[in-house]
Amino acid sequence: MGKRIAILAVGKLKSGFWKQAAEHYREKIAKYYYLQETVIRDAPGHLSPEDRAGRESAELRKKCGPRDTIICLDQRGTALTSEEFAAQLRQWLEGPNTPCFLLGGAFGLSRELFQAAEDRLSLSHLTLPHELSRILLLEQIYRAATINWGHPYHH
Repeated sequence: MGKRIAILAVGKLKSGFWKQAAEHYREKIAKYYYLQETVIRDAPGHLSPEDRAGRESAELRKKCGPRDTIICLDQRGTALTSEEFAAQLRQWLEGPNTPCFLLGGAFGLSRELFQAAEDRLSLSHLTLPHELSRILLLEQIYRAATINWGHPYHH
């Protein structure tokens, strides 16, 4: 182990089944990488969607470390196959910085945060619920680990 991956996300996982799924993948990922997850609060609901995204993005940006490679998740980002994602994750992990995945809230991430990011990835061109996106990201990190380590999970 030793290599670190960070996930910064807006909002808690609320339903029990999302929490169970997240814990399931966290335990599996822990065999390969140190996973650091940070969750920030949703912006107040009375704000406009743009203001909510802006405020949440600013909070996420503050949590990024100086040695983090910022990777924004957005449906308009680059879509990769699982094998391509595994290769990209391996490349990020071989570098000096920590891959840091940013997941916005219900209204996404701000333009400023996208501009600060080294990469923008899409988990799907579909609009996904935030909680499902978190689980999908965790599963794909685990899948990438098994691909990179030659384990048979991915087939």
